[in-house]
Amino acid sequence: MSEHIMNTYGRLPISFVKGDGCYLYDKHDQRYLDALTGIAVCGLGHSHPAVAKAISDQAQTLMHTSNLYGIPNQEALADKLCELSAMDTVFFSNSGAEANEAAIKIARRYGHTIKHIDLPTIIVANKSFHGRTLSTLSATGNSKVQVGFEPLVSGYIHVNYNDMDAIKQVADNNKNIVAIMVEPIQGEGGLITPSDHYLQDVRHFCDANNYLMILDEIQTGICRTGQWFAGQHAQIVPDIMTLAKGLGNGFPIGACLAKGQAAEILIPGTHGSTFGGSPLACAAALATIKTMQTEQLDQRAAELGLYFQTGFKQSLAELISQKKVLDIRGKGLMIGIELDRPCTELVKQALDKKLLINVTADSVVRLLPALITSDEQADDIIAIVSQLIIEHTY
Repeated sequence: MSEHIMNTYGRLPISFVKGDGCYLYDKHDQRYLDALTGIAVCGLGHSHPAVAKAISDQAQTLMHTSNLYGIPNQEALADKLCELSAMDTVFFSNSGAEANEAAIKIARRYGHTIKHIDLPTIIVANKSFHGRTLSTLSATGNSKVQVGFEPLVSGYIHVNYNDMDAIKQVADNNKNIVAIMVEPIQGEGGLITPSDHYLQDVRHFCDANNYLMILDEIQTGICRTGQWFAGQHAQIVPDIMTLAKGLGNGFPIGACLAKGQAAEILIPGTHGSTFGGSPLACAAALATIKTMQTEQLDQRAAELGLYFQTGFKQSLAELISQKKVLDIRGKGLMIGIELDRPCTELVKQALDKKLLINVTADSVVRLLPALITSDEQADDIIAIVSQLIIEHTY
């Protein structure tokens, strides 16, 4: 590892030089089955030919002009995203954190210009993760990632996730609330899925109080959970929704979508991005979405998610009965297996077996496989992970 790279990551002792579908290859041409996909990024797997061709063709044509001019690919991508989501407008960025920054700025400006509030405040959730910029870090409900970066940005109140009573109590005691910002599923927090009616209750509460509902779909969006957007499971449409990760299948791009009043808040001079929504990034995203639509990968993610859950519940049945496996949860291809003990060492043990997984919240095995994963590859993942968990808990 180069001594000139800042020491900000606890990297595993391996580098990959090639990807093909659900597999990555190291410099020795050793093949690894990828059940993490760059943390929910490469939904179509690695080096997908349609995305690679779109990037190559666009790179040979035009990569960047800035947002001082019209960008046809950006317009086409905005139209497609709004068609899929029932939203009205899109601001394009380079990452999920930037998309969330845009959402936060919309909420604050909404507070100032529409609600005439001097200190606009957003309700956010404990155990959430919204990004690493100072503002999104402050919105994040995890003190571990905030330590050493104080003073944090003000304007956020944290409550427990999946707790409407807590939201109502805060709202009753604070007249500065302008928005509620939540993840449909808390990914970094441990694959925490809310009750079936939670998002609907948040939506109704925002409507009743003239708050903006912000859905952070950075990890859950773009077919990951078996719908194009996880909020669609609850049949709700937010005022603001943020996307990134799977949108470009590996090419960096983020998007902040807005609807109704929220869609009209930002005007020229209030926000911008040099690289956001470039012809190249949008070409990658358009190819990604077209492929997912053609191959109906939202349905495939839903079906395969059930396949994984059934397989794990069968293979880990004894540990479930012994309460060594506390829960197997998630939606679609966003799967969490919670153990009764820390299990971070399973990441390295899985790597030794040529499988890439992740552990979050210390005790939750997190799987984010590609939407193109075959049944046979799913069987391999189930078998290896189950065996590792069995060995770890005995």
